[in-house]
Amino acid sequence: FDELQADYTQGSASRWWLNQSLNSLNKQLNNRLLIFNGDPKEIIPKLAKASDSKTVYWNRCYEPWQIELDSKLEHVLMSDNIDVITRNGSLLWEPWTTLKKDGSPYKVFTPYFKKRCLSMPEPRKPIPKPSNLIFADVPNKTSIKGKFITAKEYNWGKKIKKYWHIGEKAASNKLDNFLKNGISSYKEGRNYPSKKNISKLSPHLHFGEISPNIIWHRVRTSGQSEDSDHYLSELGWREFSYNLLYYFPQLPDKNLQTKFDRFPWVDNSELLKKWQKGETGYPIIDAGMRELWETGFMHNRLRMITGSFLVKNLLIHWHFGKEWFWNCLVDADLASNSASWQWVAGCGADAAPYFRIFNPITQGKKFDSSGEYTRKFVPELQKLPNKYLFTPWEAPSDLLDKSGIKLGKDYPYPIVDLKYSRELALDAYSSISK
Repeated sequence: FDELQADYTQGSASRWWLNQSLNSLNKQLNNRLLIFNGDPKEIIPKLAKASDSKTVYWNRCYEPWQIELDSKLEHVLMSDNIDVITRNGSLLWEPWTTLKKDGSPYKVFTPYFKKRCLSMPEPRKPIPKPSNLIFADVPNKTSIKGKFITAKEYNWGKKIKKYWHIGEKAASNKLDNFLKNGISSYKEGRNYPSKKNISKLSPHLHFGEISPNIIWHRVRTSGQSEDSDHYLSELGWREFSYNLLYYFPQLPDKNLQTKFDRFPWVDNSELLKKWQKGETGYPIIDAGMRELWETGFMHNRLRMITGSFLVKNLLIHWHFGKEWFWNCLVDADLASNSASWQWVAGCGADAAPYFRIFNPITQGKKFDSSGEYTRKFVPELQKLPNKYLFTPWEAPSDLLDKSGIKLGKDYPYPIVDLKYSRELALDAYSSISK
């Protein structure tokens, strides 16, 4: 554990997941997992000497701070006459293998994935697990329990835990279940949050409990050609995000389209808090934000809808959305989270056009027409008929009374007018496009 990560320290939900994942791994290893807390440049050379190791191996990481750390660590080890060998353990294609013919990185997903990635040899097949592991007898082991999460995070995790099974075996079981019950009709079903067509493998993938190579080859041979191709393209988006982070390390903090540096964002902590708590008065938005807080996860369709609402209807800087998701998502990933927020804000490399503004009313009616998802996370609207579920302010007063809803008390009025806020957003965009 590196205490020097600074601004890239993991958020609360992902720290909780990591703690659970390490506990699971430790059990697999019969309590032989060693945990050290501090500066890797000091700890790892000492471990290498204590175990009389001539070579140190590790899987490459692609976050800016990690690249810098790995370079410094390699220098320290080489100075001690200890060899360093690094491997790819988390990507299908490493960034330097997917450059354009002119040597520059792709900034648009479709040519990156279809023209470059899919024209390359297939990703390597999964490597068999080692037949045996040799453990070094090294002192100074740090206990996993309670060391890396606060009491508040632990209590929050107890709530989240009921929605997840964590560890390598859980990841494998989840993939099996997805291939059996979810991959069929994935292309269409993935957009509907009440359907079971998504894999929810993202946190397992992020923490290395399952490799992208295993997923790629299992899905490729699933026999569901069109649906499997679409799912694999989602893995491609993950690769593309890492490609962007590697070549544009400012991705988490700065607009890739610099004209957005002039964008007139609104500073409104009250509206931000209502968005975070799922109290916007737009049921599909509130359902998504409450799912996030309740489970540590949010369906991808809802990530787009809630993200668009924050940056385009509320005109709040995408940094605030990125930071909230970073803290609350169990699958919080620096590359994917940063690239996705730049995408929805319109300021990224391959971004949604700024004038594409998701309407939470039409999105709710289209992708949750039965209301199953919305009612699950916004139970105060449980008795409201579908006709008014996504526009409760339009419901007749007697129907609201019958449904047990007093607007402004049991459920909020909309915090912003959609039409007016859309016009403001388009005007703001026009002001930076001149």
